[in-house]
Amino acid sequence: MQSPALYLAPIRGITDHVFRSLLAEHFGGFDLAVAPFIASKQDNVFKARYVKDVLPENNRWMPVVPQILSKSAVDFTLLANYLFALGYDTVNWNLGCPYPTVANKQRGSGMLPHTDRIRAFLDHACAGLRGRMSIKLRLGWQSNDDIFVLLPLFNQYPLASVIIHPRTGVQRYGGRVDLDAFGRCLAICAHPVVYNGDICTPSDFAMLASRFKEISGWMIGRGAVADPFLASAIKGGRYPETGTLERMRRFHDHLFDAYAALLGGPAHVMDRMKGFWRYFSMSFKDCEKAMKTIRKARGPHQYQAAVARFFDTDAVWRSIAERGDAPDASGPATARASEMP
Repeated sequence: MQSPALYLAPIRGITDHVFRSLLAEHFGGFDLAVAPFIASKQDNVFKARYVKDVLPENNRWMPVVPQILSKSAVDFTLLANYLFALGYDTVNWNLGCPYPTVANKQRGSGMLPHTDRIRAFLDHACAGLRGRMSIKLRLGWQSNDDIFVLLPLFNQYPLASVIIHPRTGVQRYGGRVDLDAFGRCLAICAHPVVYNGDICTPSDFAMLASRFKEISGWMIGRGAVADPFLASAIKGGRYPETGTLERMRRFHDHLFDAYAALLGGPAHVMDRMKGFWRYFSMSFKDCEKAMKTIRKARGPHQYQAAVARFFDTDAVWRSIAERGDAPDASGPATARASEMP
């Protein structure tokens, strides 16, 4: 049986090049990542700092597809061709970001109801790109109707793939993924389709893979940050029998050291690491008290002491059964996923 193609999803402020590289080094399992979006600019001046996350020298551990957030085809094409000149062969257009600060400007999923603008965008971009383009999108902004208008349009263009998260933009990450609507999308889309949304356990993946056998790839985001073992467990069929806490601790410590060397000032390091615990905490039992101590830590030394105390005395990894790892005909573990930001 062929191993599934697994993609790490883009999560802004989380799955940057440091996290991607260390996830690959410590756990493996992913075949590639789509990087968090880079917003297009109205000029063709791109300093290294602006595209630092996708510079090839920062991405040796895991193949990466850069993602661009843009509502201007001209600006998108300028940035995309700059990225192609760095050696990339594919860029991804973000039509999925659900957050109001993006969507209210008719970018991300806020652009999905505007079919004519998307058509004009694709006409210009596909004519001017020096490489391939994929699209990541949701079912629509407020309703599922948007995608069923867009997919026949997408079929007219030479897209590398279409990545579909079967929620609307206004849902963000709450509610249930609409697997029936996703199945209808598969019947319409002429391009390779990648599924994205609420794969939190191996049985979530198994249920989806048995239902949608024609999928070309599977994208996992929040579930893989909460449980870094997930991708390798899906591919290998099991979790490690021993050493789970030790590996998580080494991963955490390596992340801390890498960000301490990269980010300017302890406050930035603390913010980044505390952000990870919003996800990591999902994989530990009865850890509310320890998480409160970690969140209240005022400086790196206090933070490191709180984390060390957690791993030394309190950390208990949740078993597969406790994760709800059982087949569910109604859909994947959306209740767990909706708890994640």
